[in-house]
Amino acid sequence: MTLQPSLTLRSPETAPLGQGYPLVAVRSLVIRYGSITALHGVDLEVNAGEAVAIVGPNGAGKTSLLSAIAGIVRPADGSIAIGGEPLAGIALPDVVRRGVALVPEGRNIFGSLTVLENLRLGATVRSDGAVGSDIEEVFASFPILGQRRNQPAGQLSGGEQQMLAIARAMLSRPRLLMLDEPSLGLAPAIVDRVYELLQSIRARGVAMLVVEQNAARAFALADRACVMSHGAFTLTGTPDEIARHERFDAAYFGVAMSAERSPT
Repeated sequence: MTLQPSLTLRSPETAPLGQGYPLVAVRSLVIRYGSITALHGVDLEVNAGEAVAIVGPNGAGKTSLLSAIAGIVRPADGSIAIGGEPLAGIALPDVVRRGVALVPEGRNIFGSLTVLENLRLGATVRSDGAVGSDIEEVFASFPILGQRRNQPAGQLSGGEQQMLAIARAMLSRPRLLMLDEPSLGLAPAIVDRVYELLQSIRARGVAMLVVEQNAARAFALADRACVMSHGAFTLTGTPDEIARHERFDAAYFGVAMSAERSPT
């Protein structure tokens, strides 16, 4: 796959953030699916331009947290705010308009639609006249997508589909880009390209919340890191603090332990 690992779409045109508030503030968040509690009172902040990595075993609640911030899953208790404005009761398109974009696990590409049609879906919340030029920038950054713009997206390789999913999310011009397992199922060389792209996006000031099984990759991108197990954060700190912590292996692999925070 040939690509130029850069994507510099212009700043988001979403509503201004409240002064003095974090970009995202999650407070005492509880998520339930019937009788199963997926998140137990989780607190999290992400500041403008900051990258935060969340790692942990399967079933820890990581995807539920991203889905709640994206407005896909409704909290049973607690709150989520963007720039101080609560997300409670906000429709999904309005969450995107506030500057939140999610690249889900498995990418959720519409295989029967063309590459171009998939990209246009990412810009449906926009009303400005620059969508066409932004799509052309995507094609300049990812020549293979430009070459296949009129082909069904299901014909792309896994790595190409991941690039398409990220580009589609970026076409909403987000303040916060959330990614759920961006390296899942990809060859190491393609993972390198994905993370080069994420570094370039981060360099233009887009905040990131990255859920990842590959802790080393996520930690290299992040300012802060959290380990989640059994629906709660068991360790938080800088990536270096977390990686060196004596309890990191136990927390990362989901061994039962108290949900206390590491020193910062």
